[in-house]
Amino acid sequence: MAMDLGDLAAFVSVAEAGGFREGARASGTSASGLSEAVRRLETRLGVRLFNRTTRSVAPTEAGARLLERLTPALGEVEAALDVVNGFRDRPAGTLRLNVPVSAARLVLPRIVPPFLAAYPDIRLDVVAEDSFVDVLAAGCDAGIRYDERLEQDMIAVPIGPRQQRFATAAAPAYLDRHRHPQHPSELLDHACIGGRFASGATIAWEFERDGEVVRVNPSGPLIVRVGAATDLAVDAAVAGVGIITLFEDWLQPHLDSGALEPVLEPWWQPFSGPFLYYPGRRYLPALLRAFIDFIGRPHRSR
Repeated sequence: MAMDLGDLAAFVSVAEAGGFREGARASGTSASGLSEAVRRLETRLGVRLFNRTTRSVAPTEAGARLLERLTPALGEVEAALDVVNGFRDRPAGTLRLNVPVSAARLVLPRIVPPFLAAYPDIRLDVVAEDSFVDVLAAGCDAGIRYDERLEQDMIAVPIGPRQQRFATAAAPAYLDRHRHPQHPSELLDHACIGGRFASGATIAWEFERDGEVVRVNPSGPLIVRVGAATDLAVDAAVAGVGIITLFEDWLQPHLDSGALEPVLEPWWQPFSGPFLYYPGRRYLPALLRAFIDFIGRPHRSR
């Protein structure tokens, strides 16, 4: 029984994403196109592959069995085609990355332009968000995280600066009105600009000096969603609303200009740089291999 490879891939996209709209976003196609492809596949097989309601789409038992066998098979087909791509003079196609907003702001600007210049036939599709996602379910080839601890089937390689710091700062006007804190605990008496994760949890500020680690949960007039509204927090700090803690590189232009002044600098805590992570596969896609090789060159890691 001849089957269209595209219809099979459409079925996998919908099943892994949990819906036609979600599958369309992950695969870069339309929901109507996926629906039509699944309908054709069900007609040819003579079996219903999904139970559909107004609220959910879930594989039937037959669909689950098909997905179980089809996913690795399509992976092998993709790997086989990518082997052929490796014989090209220059890799071509779309490489999709899922990254936190901080990486899009602080890491990728130094990498993306020279990478695209070196590989003009590669198109980078970058999704910037701060919620942890399954890169495969999101239709991405790789992601970036600031935590080396990953699932067992993930591989991590360094990308960008290998050490960064969290910096604390405030506008001169704010510091003129308030006593400069000398210890992190004194931040509890200051107006601080806080951050909140997508989960709703607020972010504690952590400081370190001579082996002493201090965590504080400061309060203040403004709390912003991490990533999406970070620029608002920076602008508010520059305007004198309160004290901010953020990536040092993010605040550096304002520290250099004098719009912000360092606060508690001896306590600024360092942390390891980000990692590019991707699923461990037998065959590494040519596009991703080219990107990994590029960021692995010594002059790219600084």
